[in-house]
Amino acid sequence: MNKLIYTVLLLLALTLTISIIPTESEAKIYSDTVRLHILANSDSEEDQKTKLLVRDFVLKNYASELSSFGCATEAKEELQGLLQLIEGGVNCYLSRLGVKYQATVTLTEEWYDTREYGDYTLPRGIYSSLRVLLGDAGGKNWWCVMYPPMCLDLALEGAPLDDGIVDYTKEEAILISKGKYSVKFKLLELVSEAMKEISKNG
Repeated sequence: MNKLIYTVLLLLALTLTISIIPTESEAKIYSDTVRLHILANSDSEEDQKTKLLVRDFVLKNYASELSSFGCATEAKEELQGLLQLIEGGVNCYLSRLGVKYQATVTLTEEWYDTREYGDYTLPRGIYSSLRVLLGDAGGKNWWCVMYPPMCLDLALEGAPLDDGIVDYTKEEAILISKGKYSVKFKLLELVSEAMKEISKNG
């Protein structure tokens, strides 16, 4: 009888464990997202203001184009081909603003801490990142989600904050809407943290 109870409890424990392990689809939240990271020249009031103006310029001119793509892979390929155009556009814009420094724009892999965007929370981990480095890039930074285009409302009047959520899978959308309060979410972050340490030490 005790053996039967032990077996039942073991099966229940295994079932509960499996139910909270992130699925492959949920773990794809990293590869299905492209972040936007703008690094200000310095923390001066003028440079911080310039950072936000550049943010609006980039979002207005390029983020909406990415919304037409069906997946992040296509969006990344498009961004890769647009890097020189974006960098040239930002530098022309900086010149019009009377700013003396220039920008460097790259598409890279970058570690992000846990971030909240309205009702959604993205887990910490490594994401593809469109980095816009302004001048010395020594000031406070600004982050958002470029694909799916979840931060268009910051630059385009009337665009809702969750505009890009429809481009995530159902599993991904549930995961980030529950956010840091989800056990799966936390497990995903722990795995990402472990992979980061392995990569750093290996």
